[in-house]
Amino acid sequence: MTDEDDPLGPLDPDFAAQFKRDDRRPACQLYLISPLDVGGGFPDRLRRALGAGPVAAFQFRVKDIDQHAAAALAEPLQKICAEHDVAFIVNDSISLAKRLGADGVHLGQGDGDPRDARTALGPAAQIGVTCHDSRHLAMEAGEGGADYVAFGSFFPTTTKQVEHHAAPVLLSWWSTMFELPCVAIGGITPANARPLVEAGADFLAVSHAVWGNDEAAAIAAFDAVMAR
Repeated sequence: MTDEDDPLGPLDPDFAAQFKRDDRRPACQLYLISPLDVGGGFPDRLRRALGAGPVAAFQFRVKDIDQHAAAALAEPLQKICAEHDVAFIVNDSISLAKRLGADGVHLGQGDGDPRDARTALGPAAQIGVTCHDSRHLAMEAGEGGADYVAFGSFFPTTTKQVEHHAAPVLLSWWSTMFELPCVAIGGITPANARPLVEAGADFLAVSHAVWGNDEAAAIAAFDAVMAR
């Protein structure tokens, strides 16, 4: 789906020029996503990253392994997040999130309904939904009880195959119209993050920009960008 395919129609490009971030909203925060390989020395890398600067949430994202193996990999990472007061979010799987007693779950468009996640995980769970570049999908997620919506990809990324391209004006429109937090995702680095913060992102979801480099230095660099 492109902006033009959204049932709400294309956004006015002048909207972004008129946008000013509402100072009453909390400052933009970092939402860290795991690499696919979280074995070996990764727990030490996570501990180092979380000690280098503020991180609001960590998303556990693994593919093509059974739930038992995923749970074994997740447990030490979940403990590290708890030690640093960082929300531990499970990608895709409501059942794994429930098994782990995770702080929440992030759902893609094919991963289930946020209402079902709420029933399974309870009222305190943080439930996020991928909404690509669609205001319509985001509003549906909000109506379904999601705690945040995620838009992207904003930039080219090697973390996953990109089929949807979002523009920063989408963040501006959303944060003007709704209180529900929005997450920007896709190819975000310290070098290109600032326009997304200024456009209204409540969270920046990042993966390769941290794990593909020195994780502590990357976290500190993101913190500097968001703290201006």
